[in-house]
Amino acid sequence: MNVLKKILQIIYSIYCISVFLVLMFVLAPFIFLSFVFPEKLRGNIIYKIATLWSDIGMFMWGMWHNNIYQAPYDSKKPVIFVFNHISYLDIPILLKSFRHQPVRVLGKAEIGTIPIFGQIYKSAAITVKRSDAEDRAKSVDRLRAVIKDNISIALAPEGTFNMSDKPLKDFYDGAFRLAIETGTPVRPVIFLDAFDRLHYDSIFSFTPGKSRAVFLENVDASAYSMEQIGELKQKVYTIMEKALINHNASWIKL
Repeated sequence: MNVLKKILQIIYSIYCISVFLVLMFVLAPFIFLSFVFPEKLRGNIIYKIATLWSDIGMFMWGMWHNNIYQAPYDSKKPVIFVFNHISYLDIPILLKSFRHQPVRVLGKAEIGTIPIFGQIYKSAAITVKRSDAEDRAKSVDRLRAVIKDNISIALAPEGTFNMSDKPLKDFYDGAFRLAIETGTPVRPVIFLDAFDRLHYDSIFSFTPGKSRAVFLENVDASAYSMEQIGELKQKVYTIMEKALINHNASWIKL
């Protein structure tokens, strides 16, 4: 029975990958047409097209998404969304979750090297090569400009996949430094089901089912100084860790 289940999962995963590739090729021409527009407008258009890709893809994969709000949210003001990173499926889930206003995602520069998808990704996201100090500085400048344009930022403060049985990996300072510098609230969000829908170990581990994003309470970064980055980071970490434990996230083994 387990062998049959594994075979069916591989077949289903191949189907999911095929849907992803077909949608990417169908939508790519519309994305490349957007290059005639100024950068800010182009980024918004591409993000909208990407959300359509996410909607169609997750529907065809048999995954239904739900946003859960545990605190009020003012969509007229930019925030820095921080989310837990545990699956390749985080990208379509992110696109299903952050629909309130224009958003830019901070992501790895390495993803931009993937043919076709990488070009789309670089146009809709702000990329950073963490190993390059100069590139990191340029990314921070772009993030500041984006927030000034009333556009929210979404990033994973863990940096890479959490491959442990703990709720979260340690956070980097970047998101919290930017929040303090710009006086932008931090909005923690937890993705509860990405781990179960697609395990980070293999792209052949797709499973259909529910997807949930839980929006937690804002943290006011303007109340912190640069010397208190660690305190702000720890507060957000604790809020997200507690929420993941309370919602019984499946990868946690306490």
